[in-house]
Amino acid sequence: MARRLPFIRPILVKLPYGWADIAFLLGLFLLLYGLEKVGRGFFDAFNPPGITPTISLDPANLPYYASRSTIRMFIALGVSVVFTLAYGYACAKSRQAEKVLIPLLDVLQSVPVLGFLSVTVTFFIALFRGNLFGLEVASIFAIFTAQAWNMTFSFYHSLITLPRDLDEAASVFRLSKWRRFVSVEVPASMIGLVWNAMMSFGGGWFFLAASEAISVLERNYTLPGIGSYEAAARSSLWWS
Repeated sequence: MARRLPFIRPILVKLPYGWADIAFLLGLFLLLYGLEKVGRGFFDAFNPPGITPTISLDPANLPYYASRSTIRMFIALGVSVVFTLAYGYACAKSRQAEKVLIPLLDVLQSVPVLGFLSVTVTFFIALFRGNLFGLEVASIFAIFTAQAWNMTFSFYHSLITLPRDLDEAASVFRLSKWRRFVSVEVPASMIGLVWNAMMSFGGGWFFLAASEAISVLERNYTLPGIGSYEAAARSSLWWS
């Protein structure tokens, strides 16, 4: 009788990652590569009136212009979120600060975007002399002023109207101010904050032409972007 050999089952080594992880890493790499390629233009030489950016109406440049504008929008949104959390928290937690900061916020939101540009453009250009980054910061700041105010009011209102059960739960568990902030107050305000962030981001697109094609003190400054492309196309149609 032939001796039967024991069945040897192959051992498959399960990899710690799958196709979804590979696709995510590849997408992340492509995103970072694109940001590096596009963001390099943020630091071009800038020395008016001799060295200034120009806008080409060739449609082939639209993807690049759209990328520049989108990066500005998301940077401004990130700054708006940080400003919202800090400013709204200070207003809600201090009666003395509330009496000053809330009226100040009302005044700031009543100032049009062009009112901020007339002051900030000259300042940021002088701060980053010889570099386009100063004009980029001025443009991002202009978009920020179109996004931040209603987000701040929303977060402030959420903090002062925090449901009693959440407030009591935070007190029962003796949460520190930081744990209360990140575990109770921010999550409770997230629906209103996300909604207003979406509205602010959408509203910011309307100010791209003003923030990328800037005219201050009879000087015209232009940044590559969808807003400046639109302004250049409109001027071309007007003069034709």
